[in-house]
Amino acid sequence: VQLVESGGGLVQAGGTLRLSCAASGTISSINTMGWYRQGPGKQRELVATITSGAGTNYADSVKGRFTISRDNAKSTVYLQMNSLKPEDTDVYYCRLSHQWTVYWGQGTQVTVSS
Repeated sequence: VQLVESGGGLVQAGGTLRLSCAASGTISSINTMGWYRQGPGKQRELVATITSGAGTNYADSVKGRFTISRDNAKSTVYLQMNSLKPEDTDVYYCRLSHQWTVYWGQGTQVTVSS
């Protein structure tokens, strides 16, 4: 399984970005996809996840600002990020999990300037 992220970049505070992650390979239809982020010297942390049944979970820090969605036919997960803050600056990683198997994307940089 390969995960390819896109959509990162530089944006001013208050701006928006939309991340995409396309999965390819042999993928179980029952899985959870999500976004995590990690900054220098920090642990990777959950941003949002979505199950194949569309159940969602968000970190408190992004609730009300970020929205996760998925297109099962395209095996793609999206993260709509609104009202971005400088503290959202990190490398964002896509994750797909099925039972005990986990796959990660290569990461995409999001930089929010003040």
